[in-house]
Amino acid sequence: MPSVLYQKQNTLMTTTKLRDAWHLFKRAIAGNSEINYTEGSIARVTLLLAIPMILEMAMESVFAIVDIFFVAKLGTDAVASVGLTEAVITLLYALAIGLSMGATAMVARRVGENNPDAASIVAGQVIWLGVFVSVAVGLTGLFFAREILQLMGAEDSVVETGLGYTRLMIGGCFSIVFLFLINAIFRGAGDAAIAMRALWLANGINIVLDPCLIYGFWIFPELGVTGAAVATNFGRSVGALYGLYHLIGNKGRLRLGQQEIALRLKIVRSLVQISAGGVAQFLVATASWVFLMSIVSGFGSDAVAGYTIAVRVVMFSILPAWGLSNAAATLVGQNLGAGLLDRAEITTWRIAQYNASYMAVAAIAMLVFDEQIARLFTRQPEVLFHAVNCLQIFAYGYVGWGFGMAVIQAFNGAGDTITPTFINVLCFWIIQVPLAYGLALTLGWGPTGVFWAVFVADNLTCVLGVLAFRRGRWKTLVV
Repeated sequence: MPSVLYQKQNTLMTTTKLRDAWHLFKRAIAGNSEINYTEGSIARVTLLLAIPMILEMAMESVFAIVDIFFVAKLGTDAVASVGLTEAVITLLYALAIGLSMGATAMVARRVGENNPDAASIVAGQVIWLGVFVSVAVGLTGLFFAREILQLMGAEDSVVETGLGYTRLMIGGCFSIVFLFLINAIFRGAGDAAIAMRALWLANGINIVLDPCLIYGFWIFPELGVTGAAVATNFGRSVGALYGLYHLIGNKGRLRLGQQEIALRLKIVRSLVQISAGGVAQFLVATASWVFLMSIVSGFGSDAVAGYTIAVRVVMFSILPAWGLSNAAATLVGQNLGAGLLDRAEITTWRIAQYNASYMAVAAIAMLVFDEQIARLFTRQPEVLFHAVNCLQIFAYGYVGWGFGMAVIQAFNGAGDTITPTFINVLCFWIIQVPLAYGLALTLGWGPTGVFWAVFVADNLTCVLGVLAFRRGRWKTLVV
């Protein structure tokens, strides 16, 4: 009898936990602008923020996965053109993400101070920054797409295949910039569910339009690889409009009206100062990726295609860690705004541990199923070889990468974007780039040398990030 009673109690406890977990999941997805993220269980508020952020990041990565899946059927040149363009687009992402850091940090501080009106004014100035950036970058893409591909070392066949894709992706950058910035506003405010739904909407449109415009299904023209750019830009634009609708319509914590949208140079200046470090931080990192891609491109289109496929898969696999890291940024910002310095630090270490645990599981899965995963995108032996090789080497560094990712985002949420910038300069340019060049070209390791250089740089970033975070200077910043 005691054993039967014990089993019943265990069953009841398991059922209760599952029901509670399901209730928490539904609440996170639904969103609730009344939740105070500066009090209560750290694990609970982290999950309430992280769940929609993880799903948001998943949808962001699905853009890349869907595009490469359909484009892969067009041949190696098409895949290579997408890969080279995306390497350049990462510079735009760096700009958008850097501005997003300033937006999230300032909005989170104002929300933590229980001042939603001030947070709304910050949101209005973020929109102005998006306009300035979109015009400058978009014009560059429209007029210099061919030169950009050639600068990346693309073969002539790749340039001709991907010219339209490159021109539209960079020329239509406003869709990327505004979707990033508007979602950053919502994340800083704690309205992560709205940002998640914007990405769902954008992705749903992209998934439907991609095959239609690439292959010419139904009433749509056959645009080849250019069709992927049209589908992606249209989907992102609709997602950005959805987020803007919620800001204007007062559907969350913030309200974007005529007063809030009025240009306020003092706040813009503060945003630029904080964002400058974020932009520099990601420009340093992504510029090194562009350099690495140029090294890989020297070994032919097969190597570029394999590397492109592997990077897309890796970025998709780390999405839960990115979501948790973004939650760390918001929670640190809001807790600092509320004057809860110790809670901000404890939250960071907790999320870093969650990240490392997830990444350990993801690494094992990657090492076990690397070839099967790569075969979803290509059957060409040479491309497959490079993709599998890259996946294996990157997986070895997953645990350190995940832990460091959370710590770095905590700096950004606190408004300290300079410390991660210095870390990136050291790890990516002083260490990674020379190491990649030396291993790949001097020692003759080929693309494998580039992959190992990335492994070294990512784990060194973790070590330096933890050491800097322990010093605690991020707690004293005024944002």
